[in-house]
Parts: sequence; structure tokens; C-alpha cells
Amino acid sequence: IAILNATLGRVRDWGVSDVNNMGAAMAPAAADTLIRHFKDTGEQPSDFDMIVTGDLGALGSRILKDLMWEKGYDISSNHVDCGEMIYKVIEDEFQGGSGAGCSAVVMNSYIFTKMSAGLYKRVLFAATGALLSTVSSGQGESIPCISHAVELLSLSNGNGAAP
Repeated sequence: IAILNATLGRVRDWGVSDVNNMGAAMAPAAADTLIRHFKDTGEQPSDFDMIVTGDLGALGSRILKDLMWEKGYDISSNHVDCGEMIYKVIEDEFQGGSGAGCSAVVMNSYIFTKMSAGLYKRVLFAATGALLSTVSSGQGESIPCISHAVELLSLSNGNGAAP
């Protein structure tokens, strides 16, 4: 698996201060990074087998899709969220966990296995993260977030080996 491109994120703060709504806080950062990636590389969402985010959860994923749609990018057919893949897609189940943890589990097991087998050729992975502390959230401050994207290419010929 090779890294073709990467897009460094910028801190985004939409004024969300509810620590129980991290998907809404992180979705704008993911959208910003994905849009800049597409503009910088000239690629489109349809160029990828999967567009993967860290742990936006069900609500954050919907917000991301809406933000992308508003800017002319439809990711509805190939976007998946690591948190949604691990947890049930039921908002009242309080799904979600560590974005870093969810991303590591899904990428290093499921997605890399599929890429090594040649089932996925191109994947765009946008890790998401929140920049907060218990002090800032306890004071009701907003939650700034960031997202970095890495474009991955499978070099596998379908049997787990490189051509």
C-alpha cells in the first residue's frame, strides 16, 4: 500500500461546545480538508473506492455529507466512518469513541486487509480530531477540530503481493 498524496488539515471551529456532540464539531474540519484535497489534486469523490473518516458517528457523517454536497462534492455512495463501522448506527446508543482508536482499528484491520487483497484500489482517509481539554470544555468553550487526509493506493495484484 502506497501513499500517493496527503493534505494537512487546518483548525476549524464552528462554535460547537457540547462534548457529547463531537461529530458536529469535527465534521467541518473533515469537509474542509476533503474539499481542499479534491481541489489540490483535481480528483473527485468517485475516484475512490472509499472515503473514510475517523469517528464522526451517524450525525457527524450526515453533517459531513451535507457540507460536501453544498460545495459540489457527493460522497454519499463511498463515504464510511470508522465509528459507524464499529458501533451501531443508532444515535441514541451514544456511539463513538476515540477517533484515533476507531481509525486505527478499522484502517489496520478491515481496510488494509481489503486493500492487500486487491478489493479496494484507492482509499482517501481523513482522520479527525478535537482540540479540547476538560478545562476548556468545562468552561463551555467551543471545540476546535482538525482533520488530515492521506490518499492510499493498493499495489496488490489481488493475492496480497505487489505486482
